[in-house]
Amino acid sequence: MQQSLITIAYIAASALFILSLGGLSRQETARRGNWYGIIGMLIALIATAAAMNVGGLPILAAALVPGLVIGAILASRVQMTSMPELVAILHSFVGLAAVLVGFATYLGPHAAMTPAEKNLHLGEIFVGVCIGSITFTGSVIAFLKLRGSLSGKPMLLPARHLLNIIMLLVTIGLGVAFFMSPNEASGQWPLLIATIVTGILGIHFIMAIGGADMPVVVSMLNSYSGWAAAAAGFMLGNDLLIITGALVGSSGAILSQIMCKGMNRSFVSVMLGGFGTESGSSTSSGSQEPVGDVTSVDATGATELLLDAKKIIIIPGYGLAVAQAQHSLAEVCKILKEKGVDVKFAIHPVAGRLPGHMNVLLAEANIPYDIVFEMDEVNDEFAATDVAWVIGANDIVNPSAMDDPGSPIAGMPVLHVWNARTCIVMKRGMASGYAGVDNPLFYKDNTQMLFGDAKKVVDEILGVMRG
Repeated sequence: MQQSLITIAYIAASALFILSLGGLSRQETARRGNWYGIIGMLIALIATAAAMNVGGLPILAAALVPGLVIGAILASRVQMTSMPELVAILHSFVGLAAVLVGFATYLGPHAAMTPAEKNLHLGEIFVGVCIGSITFTGSVIAFLKLRGSLSGKPMLLPARHLLNIIMLLVTIGLGVAFFMSPNEASGQWPLLIATIVTGILGIHFIMAIGGADMPVVVSMLNSYSGWAAAAAGFMLGNDLLIITGALVGSSGAILSQIMCKGMNRSFVSVMLGGFGTESGSSTSSGSQEPVGDVTSVDATGATELLLDAKKIIIIPGYGLAVAQAQHSLAEVCKILKEKGVDVKFAIHPVAGRLPGHMNVLLAEANIPYDIVFEMDEVNDEFAATDVAWVIGANDIVNPSAMDDPGSPIAGMPVLHVWNARTCIVMKRGMASGYAGVDNPLFYKDNTQMLFGDAKKVVDEILGVMRG
C-alpha cells in the first residue's frame, strides 16, 4: 500500500513538473508555473522521505534543513544582475552530486546482478560521472565568467579541437578499462582518472567560449545538469529523478537551440568558439570602423523627445539590470501611456546574461505583459516608430551584424532600432558591448546618446515629466 502511494505521488510530481515547464513558457502563466514546480518538488520530497527507512530520516533532515535555509537566504538577497551566476553555480551542484552519487553507488554494496545487468549498471555509473564532471567544472567556469572573476574573452589554445578529441578518446579508453576491471578496487582508478579528464574537458570547453555566447552556455549547462540528474536517477533506481532530469535536460537543449537560432548560429559553432574570438578589442573586432560624430542629449532633451512621440519602443539590456532602473522606468511608461503615447518593449532572445533575463526584470517592476514583445514580433514596427529608446543594450542593436560581413557578430539577428525616426541610446560611455565589438549605431545621424547611470538618468527623466 505504501509503495503504491509513493508511486502515485511520483506520478503527480512528474505531472506538476511538466505543467510547470508549460507555465514558464509564457509570461502570463509564469507565476502559476512556478507554483506548480514548488508543489511538485514538495510532493517529491515527502514521497522520498516516506520511502526511506526510519534510520535514514535524521541524515535526510541534516542535509535538507541547511539546504532550505541557504536557499531561502540566497533567494531573498540575490539581485537580478546576479541571477545568471547563481543559476550557473546551482548547475555545478547538480553535476557534483552526480559525480558523488556515481562513486557512492560503485563503491557501495551491490545486489546480485546478472552479467547484462551489471554491465548496464556500470555504464550508468561511468556515463553519469563523466556528464556530472563536465557539468560541474564547466558551470564553475561559467559562474566565474559571469561574475567577472574571469575575462569574458575566449581562451583559444593552439590545436584546441585536437586537445578536446584526445581527451574524449582518453575518456573512452578509460571507460573500456573500467568495464574490464575485475573488482571495485581496480575499477575505481579508471573512474577517478576519467572524472579528472572530463573535468578538464568541461573547463576547456567553457573557457574557449566568448562572452556574447554566455546566454547559450547557461542554457546548455542547464541541459547538462538535467542529464546528470537523470543519470543519478538511473544509478539510484529513482524513477522521479530520471523523469525530472530528462525534462530539465530536454527543455535545456530546446532552449539552447532557440537561443542559437536567435543569434543565427549553430550549437556546434557556439561550442567551438564564441563571438569575438578573433579579438577582444573594439578597434579590431570588425572589418569596418564606425565613422561620424556622436550627438549627445541630456535628460531634459530626451524627455521632450519622449513626450512629443506618438509611438515609443523601449529596448532593455543588461545595463538596465545593473542599474536597477526598471521600477523608475515603469513609472515613466505609466506617465507616457496616460498621455496617450503607444509604448512597447522589444526583447531580444539573448538580451542580458540569461535566457528570459529581461522578461523577469520587467515583470519584477509590474510592467504589463501585453506591451512586451519578442524581437520577431516588433522588428518591422521600428520604421513607423517615433523614438526607439535603448537602455543599456549594445550588441543586440548593432547594425554591423547586418552590414559588416567581417564583424564577429555578422549574421546575428538584431533589433532594427536605427529605422526609427529618433534613437535614444543610454550608456555609461562609449565602451563596446560584451562581444567586444564597436557599434556604428552610436554615430548615426538620428541617434542621440544619453550618457550616465541608467537609474540616475531615468529618475531625472521621471522628475522632468512629473514637473
